[in-house]
Formats: sequence, C-alpha cells, structure tokens
Amino acid sequence: MEHSQTKPKLRILLIGIIAVFFFSVTSLFSIHLHVEKSTKPQIYTQEQLAESGNDGYQAILILGGGIIKGYPTPILKERLDTGIYLYNEGVAPKILMSGDNGSIHYDEVSAMRGYALEQGVPSEDIFMDYAGFSTYESIYRAEYIFGISKMIVVTQEYHLYRAIYIANSMDIDVVGANATKNILSGHTARVSREFLAQTKDFFSTKLKPEPTFLGEEISLEQSADDVYNKKKIDKDTTLE
Repeated sequence: MEHSQTKPKLRILLIGIIAVFFFSVTSLFSIHLHVEKSTKPQIYTQEQLAESGNDGYQAILILGGGIIKGYPTPILKERLDTGIYLYNEGVAPKILMSGDNGSIHYDEVSAMRGYALEQGVPSEDIFMDYAGFSTYESIYRAEYIFGISKMIVVTQEYHLYRAIYIANSMDIDVVGANATKNILSGHTARVSREFLAQTKDFFSTKLKPEPTFLGEEISLEQSADDVYNKKKIDKDTTLE
C-alpha cells in the first residue's frame, strides 16, 4: 500500500520539475527576444554613423574586451578600431575607454588608451573609466561619473543589444556602433554567456544597483590629460 502511494508523489514531483524547467527556459527566451527586438533599431554600422555625422553625441564609449600581455585582444581591437574610426570621422569629440583595472596586474583601460595613442588619437580626448567591471557598471558610470546623456556605445553586435538596453533604462540617448568585423575564436561561447548576461541585466535595469565604485564626477569639457595626470599622481602617492 505504501509503495503504491509513493508512485503518484514521484509523478507529481517529476511533473513539477519539468514545469519549472520549461517556465525557466521560456522566460529566458522571452527576455532575450525582448532585449534584442527593442534595441535592434538603434544599431548601426560605423559607416552609417559616419554618414550621419555629429548629432550632438558627447562621447564614444568603447567597452573593454580583454588584454593579453598588456595588449588588446582581437575582440577588443575591433572595438577600438571602430571607435577610433568614428572619432576620426568627427562623429563625437571624446572617447571614453571603460574596462577593468581591478588590480595593479591587470590594466585594461591603459592598454586601450595606449592603442588609441598609437593610432594618432590626441591624449586630451581620451577619457578613462578604470572601474568598468561589467557592461552595466560601465554604462552606469558613463552617466553618473562622466555626465553623459547622449553617446555612441561600441562593441560587437551580440553584445550591443544588452549595452543599449541598459543605457535605455537609464534614459541615455544612445546608438550602438557594430564593431563586428570577423567571427573570432570563442564566438559561440561568448554568445552563450551573453544569453545569460541579458537575463541578469534585465533585472539589473529594474533594481538599479550601484556599481562597485562611484567616485567624484568628471567633466568631459576639460582636457582628459588633466584627469589622467591627476589619477597618475594619486596612484603614485598610494604606492609610496
């Protein structure tokens, strides 16, 4: 008798597990479709943005993409090349490099700045956000620290949907520059991670958590050299 009562309970448990699984998968796909469909009209090629010219954009935000031995990875190089192209075409007067400098052994933004300098971008127009530890934090800080209300965000297409969605949630007037030039190694893994990251940041845009670090406001009206030199002095003082 006891054995016969166990079977229905196991069946109910199994049905419950299956129902939760399908609900979770359906929710993930719904969020994914919503994020991509709502932001796709805001994505352009670098050529399209160059043709439209400067439409009042304050800056070009280039999102970090990793470094190897102090040099930009291929995926980051695509982003930098796209952002530099737009700057040279006069689409925006400033570049904001945002990436991870969470330790003295990993300085993504300095590598980004160095690459741009090698390509002839004037140092006074290259601002740096050392605490862009995630896409959400980079965009939050672009508005909160650098006072940006209208910008171009640069990254690959698969990543742009989420970046634009976050910016829209913060009422930033934004368009995305598609930096995709090649299908690079590891693309499938990045797209898979992005699928989950979209879900995470879908909820981040509702809860609006503060980033890891905030700090004092930085005006884009000044020379980026002044900000860079002050930061360098602060770092040197800390190390003494």
